[in-house]
Amino acid sequence: MANNENVFIYGHFIIAQHERDNAGTTFARANILLNPGASSPASTASSSRELAHLKSTVGGMAWLRRQADGLRSIGELLNKTIGETYTYYIRLDDNAGADRTATFLGNVTSQVQKVCNDLASHPALSKARAINAIGFSQGGQFLRGYIERCNKPRVANFVTFGSQHNGISEFQQCATTDWLCRNWETLLKGNTWTNFVQSRLVPAQYYRDPEDLEKYLDSSNFLADINNERKVKNSSYKENLKTLDKFAMYMFTEDTTVVPKESAYFSEVNTTSETVTKIRDRDMYQEDWIGLRWLDERGRLDFRLAEGGHMQLTTELLEDCFREYFKS
Repeated sequence: MANNENVFIYGHFIIAQHERDNAGTTFARANILLNPGASSPASTASSSRELAHLKSTVGGMAWLRRQADGLRSIGELLNKTIGETYTYYIRLDDNAGADRTATFLGNVTSQVQKVCNDLASHPALSKARAINAIGFSQGGQFLRGYIERCNKPRVANFVTFGSQHNGISEFQQCATTDWLCRNWETLLKGNTWTNFVQSRLVPAQYYRDPEDLEKYLDSSNFLADINNERKVKNSSYKENLKTLDKFAMYMFTEDTTVVPKESAYFSEVNTTSETVTKIRDRDMYQEDWIGLRWLDERGRLDFRLAEGGHMQLTTELLEDCFREYFKS
């Protein structure tokens, strides 16, 4: 990855692993780079005992432009920045094509549960004391769903880039050549709150119109639940998020893909007046529905800016992130 080259990333999950034991001894470490949808190769670390002492870094993506080169570039940059790192990419299907489709078609609740099961049964990650997580775009709120609902293994440091934590109030226009999206676009926009769409079309499951919260609260399959917005709260979501050592949220300054871009900070934007209500002024913070206030009052909640459009990740930006949040 050349300095300041933009890398465009979409979707779900990546994982990386790295650490020493308490005595400071450096273990043999694996460095595994997978294309989404590929089968997991066997770990090259010397023993399962060594992996049990590793601390991990987890991140989120399912598909990116220049897929293999982009994944390899980020993995190599992670190694260069914080040291040799075991990297594992979560996929939602063993078939690459089906894995890409799962970024648009699928039940997010079921997808998150699959990730929970996969991490809990992974021979290395399941034994790790903690893992660090980085989520790109929609992968951020999906990984947050993992933390709130499962968190085994526990996430220590959690970073999101351009994620839709407070949902989207507009659906992104389908690209002319994106036939998968175009085939479902009318149904997505015209039948958002039906059970059929909420259980099958991924963007609908984090759609949130502040001017029509009643339908959202009644029908949202995913976001209304993990944001604890309904009358009956799930206390375990808050308790799990409170176990984070750090939660850093990056918002892209020129993001026109995510509407509103301030969703990256849990902010709410009135769709008529465009008035922005920041997270600290919202009920979900004041009443601490998911633990954000608790984290903030202890200096564990960071609001960061990334220059440019959605998922325009420069080498400098990623290096700074890796050093600040993932380097021991």
